[in-house]
Amino acid sequence: MRETHPDGRPSATTVTTLHGAVRGVRENGVTVFRGVPYAAPPVGARRFRAPEPPEPWPGVREAVAFGPTAPKRPYDPPLDALLPDPEVPGDEWLNLNVWTPGPERSGPSGLPVLVWIHGGSLLHGSSAVPVYDGTAFARDGVVLVSANYRLGIEGFGVFPDAPANLGLLDQLAALEWVRDNIAAFGGDPGLVTVAGESAGAVSIAALLAAPRAVGLFRRAVLQSGAPDAPTPGVGRRTTELVARRLGVPATAAALATVEPSALLAAQSEVTRGGNPLTGRDAFHIVTDGELLPRDPAEALREGAADGVDLLMGTNTEEYRLWFVPSGLTERLGRVRLRLALLRFGVPGATARVYRANRPDATPGELLGALATDLLLRVPLNVLADARTGARGRTYLYEFGWRSPVRRLGACHALEIGFVFDTLAHPDAVALAGPHAPQGLADAMHAAWVRFAATGDPGWDAWDARRPVMAFGPGAPAVVEAPRDDELRGWPPYRAAG
Repeated sequence: MRETHPDGRPSATTVTTLHGAVRGVRENGVTVFRGVPYAAPPVGARRFRAPEPPEPWPGVREAVAFGPTAPKRPYDPPLDALLPDPEVPGDEWLNLNVWTPGPERSGPSGLPVLVWIHGGSLLHGSSAVPVYDGTAFARDGVVLVSANYRLGIEGFGVFPDAPANLGLLDQLAALEWVRDNIAAFGGDPGLVTVAGESAGAVSIAALLAAPRAVGLFRRAVLQSGAPDAPTPGVGRRTTELVARRLGVPATAAALATVEPSALLAAQSEVTRGGNPLTGRDAFHIVTDGELLPRDPAEALREGAADGVDLLMGTNTEEYRLWFVPSGLTERLGRVRLRLALLRFGVPGATARVYRANRPDATPGELLGALATDLLLRVPLNVLADARTGARGRTYLYEFGWRSPVRRLGACHALEIGFVFDTLAHPDAVALAGPHAPQGLADAMHAAWVRFAATGDPGWDAWDARRPVMAFGPGAPAVVEAPRDDELRGWPPYRAAG
C-alpha cells in the first residue's frame, strides 16, 4: 500500500547518488526506489561492450516504477503460467531497485544489505518479478537491492571481438554501485550479502571466484545453483548456432547489426527443448581467463573466497518443475532411463541405491532425483566439505515442502516466495497454491535475515556431522547427513571425501 501525506500526495523520499538524486516512495512502511540506473544503456555503440557508468542526470529522477527489463522472451508453455516474467520496454536495462527501512533506522554504521541476482537460465527473469518484492526484508531491517543484467546472447555470447561474461560484468557493476551508494539509502557497504537462485546462484559462484569481486560482499547465498563455468569453446557453441540461423558471422560486430527482436527469435529457436537437468543448447558463464581465470568449482574447493560466509541449498524435488508439467515423468520408460544413466555416467550401484529408496518411483522420477543430485546437491556438498575449517562459515539447507499445484512437489524455484515472504502474491500462488504454510515462510525468511545481519542463519555450521536445516515438509528441523547413502555413491563425492 502506497502511503500518502494528509493532503493525498504520495509520501516521497529523495536520496542523492553519485550520478544524481532519485525520488522513491513510501509503501507498506518502507521506502522503495525502482529503476535506478547503475550503468549506461548497453545499446548502440555500447552493445556487446563492458558496462559503463551512467550519465549524470540533472534535478531529481523519479524512481517509483520498475525500469526496463533486458530483452527476453517469456517461458514456453506450460512454464509461462508457473513463472510469470514481466517485460518493461526501454533501453535502460541496467537498473536496480532498493527497498529500505529508511536512513532513520540505520544507526551509525548502516543496516545489512542483501543484493538479489535473479535466475532464469541466463535467458529469462528480471528484478521486476513480483515474488522478489523486498518489502519484508526492509521491514525486518535489511536493505534489499535487486538488479537487472543482460541476458542471452547480449549478456553471455562468446565472441572473438568482445568481452565474455558481459552479464556477469553487469552484476559486478551493480555490486560496485552498491559499494559506492548504498550508505545514502541506510545500508552498510561493509555488510553486503549477495544472494541468488538457479542461474543467479551460478552467477554468485562465479563472483566468489572472480578476483575483481573481492571485497564487494561479505556473505553469499546460493539457492539451487552450483558452481559451473565451462571453457569458452563450450560456451561459444550456442553463439555460433544463433549466428548460423541469422546467416551472419559469429562475431560481436556482425551480431550488433542484427535487430534485438531477430536475435531473440534465433536464440529461442536454438535453446528451445530440453531443460537444465537433461541438457540443451544454452548460454553459460565461461572461464574467460580475465574476469574468471579458472573453473569456479575448482577455485572454491581450493580456498577462493575462504573468508566469505556461505548459505547454500537445494529443493528436494528440483526436477519436478521441468519433468512433471512436460509429462516426462510419465513418458520416460526403462530403456530411455538406462540410456540416460549411461549418458550421465551414473554408476550402477548408485542407481540401485536410489531405486531401493524410491520403490514406487517411475523411471522419470528416478532420473529426476539422480539428475538433481548430480548437478546440484552433490557439488554443493563437495564444496561444503572442502570449506570445512575455512575462515568463512558454511551452512546448508534443504527445502522439502511439496506444492499441490500440478503435482509439482518440492520443485525448483518454489522456495523463493518463502524466502521473500511473498506467498500471498498471485505469482507465488501460481507455484505454491493458495494455502502454502505461512509459518514455514516466517522461519525461512527469518533465517535469511539473520544470515545477512550476523552470518549465522540459526543452525550449526557445516562440519563432519553434515548438519542440514530441512525447511519442510513438516516443521523446520536440522537433519544430519540426509540421504548420505545416496550421496556417497557419486564418484565426485567419494573423490572429495
